[in-house]
Parts: sequence; C-alpha cells; structure tokens
Amino acid sequence: MTTDTKAKETRTFEADVSRLLHMMVHSVYSDRDVFLRELISNAADACERLRFEAVSRPELLGDDAKPRITIAANPDNKELSVEDNGIGMSRDEMAEALGTIARSGTRAFMERVEAGKAAEDTQLIGQFGVGFYSAFMVADRVDVISCQAGSDEAFRWSSDGKGTYEIAPVPLEAAPKRGTRVVLHLMEDASSYATPYRLEGLAKSQSGHVPVPITLVEKPGAEPRDIADGTALWVRQKSGIKPEEYTDFYRSIAGQYDEPASTIHFRAEGRQEYSVLAFVPGSRPFDLFDQDRKGRIKLYVRRVFITDDADLLPRYLRFVRGLVDSADLPLNVSREMIQESPLLAAIRKGVTNRVLGDLVKTAENDAEAYAKIWENFGVVLKEGLYEDYERREQLLKLARFRSTTSGDGWRSLADYVGAMKKGQKAIFFMAGDDRTRLEASPQLEGFRARGIEVLLLTDPVDSFWVTMAPEFDGKPFKSVTQGAAELADIALPEDAAKPDAERSSDIAAFLAFVKTTLGEEVSDVKASDRLTESAVCLVAPEHGPDRQFERLLNAAGRLDKAAKPILEINPRHERVAALAKLGDEDKAFKEDAAHLLYDEARVLDGDKPADAKAFSARLARLIDRGLAKG
Repeated sequence: MTTDTKAKETRTFEADVSRLLHMMVHSVYSDRDVFLRELISNAADACERLRFEAVSRPELLGDDAKPRITIAANPDNKELSVEDNGIGMSRDEMAEALGTIARSGTRAFMERVEAGKAAEDTQLIGQFGVGFYSAFMVADRVDVISCQAGSDEAFRWSSDGKGTYEIAPVPLEAAPKRGTRVVLHLMEDASSYATPYRLEGLAKSQSGHVPVPITLVEKPGAEPRDIADGTALWVRQKSGIKPEEYTDFYRSIAGQYDEPASTIHFRAEGRQEYSVLAFVPGSRPFDLFDQDRKGRIKLYVRRVFITDDADLLPRYLRFVRGLVDSADLPLNVSREMIQESPLLAAIRKGVTNRVLGDLVKTAENDAEAYAKIWENFGVVLKEGLYEDYERREQLLKLARFRSTTSGDGWRSLADYVGAMKKGQKAIFFMAGDDRTRLEASPQLEGFRARGIEVLLLTDPVDSFWVTMAPEFDGKPFKSVTQGAAELADIALPEDAAKPDAERSSDIAAFLAFVKTTLGEEVSDVKASDRLTESAVCLVAPEHGPDRQFERLLNAAGRLDKAAKPILEINPRHERVAALAKLGDEDKAFKEDAAHLLYDEARVLDGDKPADAKAFSARLARLIDRGLAKG
C-alpha cells in the first residue's frame, strides 16, 4: 500500500519476517541482551564496508575519515540509539535489508522455535544470528534513519514489528551526516536498557573487540565518552587477552552463543605476514551440512574487511569460524585475484596446517575435549580423508571410531593397530547406516569369535574414504562384507567349534546344489569361515564396491549394474547339515530351501526378499510340509 510514492510508502513485511517478528513479540527469552551486540556488529560492518569502498573512492570519507559507533541513552523517554558513520543505506537498500530475510539461518531459527524447543530458547538468538530483528525483543517501535555515503538524501525506516513498515524521506539535518542511526523505543519491561551503566557493561562485555571505537552518550546533550578503543582483538598479544574476550569475539564472528571448544590465535611472519584468530565451535553450527559446503573464515587486509568468501580453509574444515588478516595483499584485491593468488594459496596451506596441528595437540593432550570435538565434527573431518591426499595421514591419526570392542567410547586407528591379533593383516571394518544393526550382522560372527576388533562405520562418507585410504601404518582397510574373510591365519579359542565339517562331501554337494538352483541370482556359493551362529550371509565379490558402498551408489544413480553377491553358508549349522543329508526324493523341498536361505541372507543384510510372491509361496509350502509331518 502506497500513500505517496515520492514521499512516504508503507510496505508489508516478507512472510518470513512477519513470522519471525511475531515470535519475537510473543515468545519469552531470558537473555535479551544480545540485541545490542547484534546492532553494534551491524554498525561495525557498515564502517568496515565504507573503509573498503573508500580504497577506490576516498571522497566518500570526506572530512570524517575516522570510523565510530555512538550509543546514546535517553532514560527519561525510554529510548536508545546506536549510530555509526559507515556506508549508510539508500531507500531501496532499506527495503531489501530490513524488509526481507536473506539468511537461511533465520528460517532455521524460526522452525526450531515453532517446534517448541523451549529449553534451547536462550541460546537460539545468538546461535542463529537474527541480527537487526532482535531489536524487537526490547522495543515496541524501531526507527532506522540513514544517509548513504556520497548521497544527499536521507530516509527513515520505521515499524512496530506487527506486519508493516514505513519508508519516508527525512531532512538531512535530522539524519546522520553519513551512516545509520537505529532508534529503539523501548518496551516498559526493557526500560533499563536506556540506563548508561547497563549499556556500558553490555557494550564492553559483548562488543569491546570490534575494530571500531565505541562512545557512549549518557543522556541528551551530554558529551560522548569512549568505552571501547576499537583495537582489533586479533592484533593484540595473546598474553593480554582474557578468555571471556575470546568468547565474546567468537560469539560475534560465529553467530553462535555457545563456548568455543578451541581457540587458535597466531601471527605468521616471514615470506607472508598474516594474523589468524579462529575457533572450533562448541556445538554444531546449523549450516554445517549446507550443500555448498563453504567455509566461514573472513579475510581482512590490514584490518579492512574484504570478503567472507575467500576459501581460506578446505571444505572439510568449514566448521571453523574466525578470520585471517593479511599484511601483504593489496586493499583493492578482487574476487578473481583471491581465487588465483599464490599468496592466498600459501596462507590457505599455512592456516590449514595450523588448525590440524592444534587438533592433533588437543587429541594428544586432552582426549575428553577432543572426543567432544570429534562427536560434533568428525563426520565433516572425514570428508578430508576422501578429498585431501596431502594430509590424509594426518587426518587418519585424528580420526576416531566406534567398534565392536569400544562400547560408547572412541577408538583411534593407533589404538586399533596396537590391539591387532596375531596373524591379523588388515584393519577390518563394516559400513552401514545403523550401529545396532551392524553389531547384529552375521558377517561379524567369525571375527567376534576370534576376538578381532571391527570398526563400525555409520556415516555415508565412510564408504567413500575407505576406498581412497588404502592403509594405515602399513595395514590395509578390509570390509568384512567383501571377498574372503582372511580368518584362516587367526586362531579360534580352544573351546570353539572347528571347521572340519566343511570337508564333508554332503556339505560340498549341497553347496553345489544351491549354486545350481539359484543360478544367476548369485555369483557364487561358498562355505563360510566368518559365520559361527547364523546359517547364511551375503558378501560382495573381492573386487568392486562392498555391500554398503554399492547401496549408496545405486541410490545416487551412479551404478549401472549391481554386482551379483556371494552367498556364504555356514557348514557347521544344524539346519544346513540336515538339509545336506536329504536325498533326491526331497529335491523340490531342497530347491525351496535354497531360495529361502538366499532370502534369509538378504533380510539379514537389510534387503527385501528377491521375489516377494515366490518367497510367500515357498514359505507356505514349507509350513504345509511341517504340518503334514506333524
């Protein structure tokens, strides 16, 4: 609805914004303080963007070159404003930036709130970065007055957060000379946010690190007072930085509200000079599994923000949050130059090695802390085993696994190799999508009987990296669902049943009969040394994908033709021995049994019977035979 297009217009919020604002007003959050951090962060970003634009257009700075953020309190009127002298916004930019949602994180935030996860409410705001809209948690009306750098027009955006907003021009004298002023008309129960002591405390604790000076005006007409000097945290000495300062900076730059699990702060000197301040989050960021898999490391050049799309870490380290500040890159570096720059390639290599090195130190010195990191990000780190040949050995040392002997703990590959049995030549694993089902798999029986540890791999990426990582410490990886079990050289316990039954001529004849009966459905039928309790199981041929990898390829449409499985039969199983003794007069029954054994193996492997109708008919004949003999 437009009342006067040239002067003033009223618009309706995008649907997602309306939903978000409704929840802001009608939900109760115990920590509303984050709104100030969000507004200060936006103001700092505006100043940083102006510094960047001014590299090529210095006239934008005019006679006001020093960036600043001013917080002004008006306790009597219950008003609060946050003003910057940054880049400012045009009329169209106001509508785009303040009337729509561009970050998918806000949608995720709304979905979680609507799902009723009240226990997490106090952390959702910071975790999902609702930014400017958090102002409506404390204000029943918000005015945004802005004058874009280089423009002679100013506009006011205004809304009560109830469905519409208004944009209108304002006289230049009523607006900042350049930049943006956000005015909050505070709710009755939020009036304490207009008191100077509370504003100063919040600004120092949450945003004292931002690279823009912050001043406070305690009441209308008072002189501004400096409360933060704008010294970038990453250029300070580590010894002079408190843990809570690191935490506040992490929360601001990561858009999260948890504690960092690890802090990486260093300065590289030599051929390239750059500073790094990075964090491993204490919980999974919501965008960890975005399809584009982009990192979230910001690039600065001499403290001027350049881009957050510089690809400074490999994709398998995309959970790391932080920044790199280079002293060598030109300020007018282009996006194309970033992608092709050998300097950026050297920085990328150095930062990646340092992050992985810090993870190795944590794994060696604090197993409990590293276990939490692995639980959150192990599935992403394992992508590097598939993608990063150069660092695969280091990543294999970092990898942790559940296994048939680990219980609820984690096992490293060094732990596994150190516990290998005499005669064991490979690192055995089994891949699938559910640990409980894997532990019940018949293919594990022979390994369990010999006390051989088997890694249980339940992440989809596991089936890929094991094909690219041929060995660890000289030991190859071997799937227990593929090819020969290679158990002959590993002794069974003294009281275990010995496999002499497989030499029986009756068993050999029955295996040949089953192979003939099944025909093209299987590639072979063999006596099994991996089965001790179950009658049958399926395994993949020696060459090609194992059973789980084949399923993943087939589901993705990447498999032209599935390999025919091998049916392994336990020659020591009573049912098998009884079937082997039947004569030719029971040929029809033996044929049904052969097909049922195959279908049993398929069901145990997580598949359906090959032919449901035929399976049902055979099962019915089997029941009828039992009833007739009964």
